[in-house]
Amino acid sequence: MFLSPLEQFEVILLRPLILLGDFSITSATLYLFLVFSLLVAFLFLSFSGSYFVPGHWQYVFELLYEFLFDLWKQTGNFPHGQRFFPLISTVFFFVLGLNLIGLMPFGFTVTAHLVVTFTLALSFNLGFIFLALQLHKYKIYKLFVPSGVPYVLLPLIVVIEIVSYSIRTFSLSLRLFANMMAGHTLIQILSGFVLTLGSIVGFLSYFAVLPFILVFAVTLLEVAIALIQAYVFTVLLCIYLNDSLNLH
Repeated sequence: MFLSPLEQFEVILLRPLILLGDFSITSATLYLFLVFSLLVAFLFLSFSGSYFVPGHWQYVFELLYEFLFDLWKQTGNFPHGQRFFPLISTVFFFVLGLNLIGLMPFGFTVTAHLVVTFTLALSFNLGFIFLALQLHKYKIYKLFVPSGVPYVLLPLIVVIEIVSYSIRTFSLSLRLFANMMAGHTLIQILSGFVLTLGSIVGFLSYFAVLPFILVFAVTLLEVAIALIQAYVFTVLLCIYLNDSLNLH
């Protein structure tokens, strides 16, 4: 029976639950909760029994924390936006977990669904607009009027800034969604090819070794892409937050 490589993204209803709205439990809900639980367990293992000489879990967490904090400072959010650092770092860990768990056997990639990435990006961008309104009131217009622009070019620059600000949600969500879906689809196609070839010539044949190595290399590449996309998503959030805090 031929299986489509896109079937891995099908949302499966596990338990219907209608209470003043649709709160049904699906495969996406299950994996969101699973990643959240793994993240809590990782933080618990990192913080429990912390010592001056860190253990394995604490050492990994400190490396990631230092990496994210350096990113935070480079995007201009330190020290004024310090209170938002826990939120941004949590988003990085959560998106990274959602990206990686889809590579596990029988895994489900929540971030390969546009509705998830779009909702996440839209929530942050709306939050950043409200934050800018709260901090700067009517001066929020400076988001669309860069300082030092000649008056002749000002109308054109304002239109460009408004358009670019409006498409932030789409670019932020589409980038993560497209990379996750394309990479996982490619792995599914190549894995099916290896299984088909192995069933024809035998899995121990020399002809089946090369495709197997190719699938393994693509899987490693997809792990790297999962890390990079979580990093890029976090970098863009930091840049957008910096715009709301400091304007142009």
